[in-house]
Amino acid sequence: MTGTTNDAGVPRARGGTPRTPPDGKAEAAGVRPGLTLAVVAVVQFMVSLDISVVNVGLPQIATGLGFDAVGLTWVIHAYALTFGGLLLLGGKAADRYGRKRMLLLGLGLFGLASLAGGLAQAPGQLVAARTVQGIGAAALAPAALSLLTATFPSGRERVRAFGVWSATNAAGGAFGVVIGGVLTQYASWRWVMLVNVPMALGAMALAWRGVRAAPPAARGSRPDVLGAVLATAGMTLLVFGVVRTDRHGWTSAATLGTLAAAVVLLAAFVAVERTTARDPLIRLGLFANRSVSGANAFNLLVGMAMTPSFYFASLYLQEILGHGPAMTGVMFLPFTFGLIAGSVLAVKLGYRVPPRILLVAGGLLGTVGFAWFGMISADGSFAADILGPSIVASVGFGLCLGPVVSIATAGVAPHETGTASGLLNSSRQIGASLGLAALGTAAQRRTGHPVTLHSLNSGYALGLTLGAALLLAAVTVALTALRHTPAPTPTPTAPTPEQAPA
Repeated sequence: MTGTTNDAGVPRARGGTPRTPPDGKAEAAGVRPGLTLAVVAVVQFMVSLDISVVNVGLPQIATGLGFDAVGLTWVIHAYALTFGGLLLLGGKAADRYGRKRMLLLGLGLFGLASLAGGLAQAPGQLVAARTVQGIGAAALAPAALSLLTATFPSGRERVRAFGVWSATNAAGGAFGVVIGGVLTQYASWRWVMLVNVPMALGAMALAWRGVRAAPPAARGSRPDVLGAVLATAGMTLLVFGVVRTDRHGWTSAATLGTLAAAVVLLAAFVAVERTTARDPLIRLGLFANRSVSGANAFNLLVGMAMTPSFYFASLYLQEILGHGPAMTGVMFLPFTFGLIAGSVLAVKLGYRVPPRILLVAGGLLGTVGFAWFGMISADGSFAADILGPSIVASVGFGLCLGPVVSIATAGVAPHETGTASGLLNSSRQIGASLGLAALGTAAQRRTGHPVTLHSLNSGYALGLTLGAALLLAAVTVALTALRHTPAPTPTPTAPTPEQAPA
């Protein structure tokens, strides 16, 4: 029977189900799983790095380009919102036009935007560059993750592959703080942007060689650009409305009008997806899969807690304890190693323990760590206030990263893996921006005027404590919505639930 191949090069029967070649014959069938995994790892490291690499350099960016306190947060929001808001479109485009094509396109756009950001001379230019970076990341991230799910559909290889993915994801986010601190102190804050250029070029070369071009997994009408615009605009207005409460109260006409406009845009997005889009950005029926909806709710809450934690911890170490950018970056190393250790532990336990249990355990560890973070003191120290909670929280996060990806793509039809991958990344990025807006606003209100070391410390402590509450909510989601999630099977001799159509 004549068939096609998927992006991993695995023969695909006429009905669309991948046929895994016999053991030891993968290379003969054109499958290059090792190179594919390397490409995905490099891409994920770069994308994760760019989320956190600017954090340590924020005070120097503010001084160099003249940002005010509120405007400075848009260096993070501009990337997170476009990344998160357009990821679904990126996932559909990967399914429609081919994963390798979208991967290369996204890498090129990401590299060019990084170059523009490093050369920025005004706040608006840097925010615009960060916006384009987010667009590039939205194109490449779901294509890379979809490649991973197609190349490693089940069994021990899937668990190991997602372990590598989660470790590079964790390392990129955590090492980003270290790299950002060193570059900011010994070179310039501009290098936190420029460092992405050689990485993007290297990833493009590796993808060109290591990923096979193959027919797209799905054919149909053009992706739903209108839905992507409505979703991104709605989320941007929502964050903008929350951030502006530092100047306009929650009951002011400006705030209520902005939030109402955000609700209208998001409602229009849902209406377009249900009724008018010929090829919707996301099939709303996908949320009927409890694994998909529960994993994304969990991911949203973790994103709301985790990104503000980097922001608050970085400012606490520099503004309260008085450390320089390079030393601040070094002080994040325990967090980095904890994330990697948690990711490795998740792989070891993943063969025997259901992913839901790992999410609950990781979420509880993160909750304890953040509650401990909330006890920071204005006259404290790294050893007393940062080291212990860093280790506890980071191991918890590491336990969650791989299992939540595996759960979120379980039971998804092959032609929707790009969409499901994009949805998961989107929930994390949108959560990051919403969390920073909400927790940052709460911290700023607690700080008040005049600003002192003690009032700043009080604001940062409140933000970290609220992060613990969000992680506890994530644990509740894992306990209720993901009750029947099975553990991965070690031997892929027959189709697993992860390969079955939704």
